[in-house]
Amino acid sequence: MPFTESIHMVNRKVQTLDEFTIQQMRDFPHATGELASLLRDIGLASKRVNVEVNKAGLVDILGDAGTVNVQGEDVKKLDIYANNQLMGVLKHGISCAGIGSEELDDFIAFDDPVSNNSKYVCLFDPLDGSGNIDVNVSIGTIFSIFRRVTPLGTPVTKEDFLQPGINQVAAGYVVYGSSTMLVYGTRRGVNGFTLDQAIGEFTLSNPNITCPDHGRIYSVNHGFFYQYDERVQQYITACQKKDATNGGPYTQRYIGSMVADLHRNLIKGGIFMYPGTKDKPNGKLRLLYECNPFAFIIEVAGGKATNGVERILDIQPTHLHQRSPLFAGSRGMMEELETFLNK
Repeated sequence: MPFTESIHMVNRKVQTLDEFTIQQMRDFPHATGELASLLRDIGLASKRVNVEVNKAGLVDILGDAGTVNVQGEDVKKLDIYANNQLMGVLKHGISCAGIGSEELDDFIAFDDPVSNNSKYVCLFDPLDGSGNIDVNVSIGTIFSIFRRVTPLGTPVTKEDFLQPGINQVAAGYVVYGSSTMLVYGTRRGVNGFTLDQAIGEFTLSNPNITCPDHGRIYSVNHGFFYQYDERVQQYITACQKKDATNGGPYTQRYIGSMVADLHRNLIKGGIFMYPGTKDKPNGKLRLLYECNPFAFIIEVAGGKATNGVERILDIQPTHLHQRSPLFAGSRGMMEELETFLNK
């Protein structure tokens, strides 16, 4: 078989994000296509963000924007760009009734006839790990999709956003790294799509992702070791003492970009920990924009996610920017952690 013909045959088997979501719809005769459309809109926005991320250092998008968000954190210029892209694409689409963002004080209802009849709301962290932008470290976008609980035909309310994570219909993230990858999960499974720069499309690269039951990577900020609960300290110490006789050795890998850390552990197996500290007992991560989406993805892939006391997906949020500790990863490693936390 000629080489060019072989390449042609391989390329015909590549499935884009659009093709994949349409294929998934065929298994549900009564599906309206709104969720598939919403996922494609998020893919479009992330491709636009990817272009600007790759320009970092060439154009004036590095550095602080000179503002502080509702979390009290300095906002980067690229944070604002990513937020505007996601908000703009979703607002002008036909599948989203409103959005909540880490960068906004309150939710936004897209109060128009089309949006008011949309079934879904979307919450997102437009650019997670943005503190790493200036030093060229992997960053990402995280999103969460809920079916609204208020009546169709009316503007969405805060009630639509303050739902426990178990109600998510889909969640995902985009990693802007050595390659750009979109991973999303529904109750049917988790799938990964890598951006093919040649055709400008996300193509299926990691079908049916499952999180290994065990791994040898633990991800935690050791700088706060003495700020953590004593039981967490004991588990970290146990990780350091792992050797060939007790399932080790373990390796610490902590990037400081949640998307990159959890993506690696999802693929290779591992545990990610962002405990509360003495100064911040509720931790730093946002329940709605970070913990819920990753807890959903990790659990669908076979892992576990808790706040150290209860399952993340069972927590009933009380406000949009609520914070929570997070422990997530391989089921076996999480169960080992729980033996320490339950002491």
